[in-house]
Amino acid sequence: MAETALEPFGVQLRRCRQAAALSLRQLATRVGYDHSYLSQVERGRRPGSAHLARLCDRELAGAGALAQAFQRDRQARPLPVVQGGQLLEAVRHGVTEAFVRSSVGAEWSTTTADYASTFSLTPAADLLPELTADLELLHRTAGSEAADLAVPAAELAVLIALTLSSSGRSRAAERWWRTARATADSSGSDWIASQARSWQVMSTTDSGGAGLLELGVDALTLAERPRDQARALAAQARLLAVLGRPEEARLAVRLLPGGIDSSGSVFGWAAHEPSSVESFVHTVLGDTASAYVSLDRALGLCPAELRREEAELRLLLAECLVLDGDVATGLAMAMRTLVELEDQWHSPSLYDAGGRVLAAVQGKELTRPAVRDYRELLRRRPFGGRSVGSGSSTGEGQG
Repeated sequence: MAETALEPFGVQLRRCRQAAALSLRQLATRVGYDHSYLSQVERGRRPGSAHLARLCDRELAGAGALAQAFQRDRQARPLPVVQGGQLLEAVRHGVTEAFVRSSVGAEWSTTTADYASTFSLTPAADLLPELTADLELLHRTAGSEAADLAVPAAELAVLIALTLSSSGRSRAAERWWRTARATADSSGSDWIASQARSWQVMSTTDSGGAGLLELGVDALTLAERPRDQARALAAQARLLAVLGRPEEARLAVRLLPGGIDSSGSVFGWAAHEPSSVESFVHTVLGDTASAYVSLDRALGLCPAELRREEAELRLLLAECLVLDGDVATGLAMAMRTLVELEDQWHSPSLYDAGGRVLAAVQGKELTRPAVRDYRELLRRRPFGGRSVGSGSSTGEGQG
């Protein structure tokens, strides 16, 4: 028993899950985390979080053992600013470069590609510390390779800005967007400069403004690959729709290519994304007939593990129902979507979509009790520290 108590958190988690005769998917459903993320935690590829440990203790009758294991791991894990850890990692990079014939730049590119591929599957509260630690390490070990590491540094900065945006930390996100653009521009690589601008526009669409329009134009000008052009067009289409410029928004939608990347990377262009953008634009513009077609296609293509993306699509569907006069069904769908989505996947963009559902309710329909209940629900934003969904009772760990 003593040896088991000293095992790493991931090992103990797997042992407790197996003892409870639960699959990864079954446990993931119970605690509200993605099964692939739990798999990485069990294998030691991700550290997990105190929030996750407590949830697993609850579901697996761990009596606090998992929370203790996580705390022990965290205390034993060296921080990225510890000089000894920096030296050890710098030596490793030097050996890799000298003997394995693999440049430090290539290794960091692999690291950022992994982050970009799993980004949408990992809660922001768990992802931000890892991203920050790796960018700190990259910066401190760059040395003479600094010029070659500008692209992975820019990729990490974009991911940090996106994580902050999804956590509702808009001021910090704005600072990181500036850093991401500057780092991307210094790299001399137009594709990451384009992606940095496109994602800033995508994450702040509802704020509107001429500055975002300029960023969108720059993103399209800099786009050098089909996936970068698609991302820039998507950002432009969404923004133009919000700004009430329907013809330009529809033109941008018509220019969108089909899905051209199956990796799931943030910097790619997946199969469901064209229909998702079409759904957003048609809904915001009030073209509900076209929106229903796009939403049906988008929901059919959207991978089940992309919980937040699917929830945003369902909120668009709820908005269309309200716009078409079916207020009761639309509000019920919107409320169910927000309540059933686990807290760690809630974000400002989700509540922007939820707010548009409420804004679509007009006239005497505003007196419905459901409207009052839904308005109250929209005030409880988990990324602000309050709980809505079934994934947590406290809203803790939202970044």
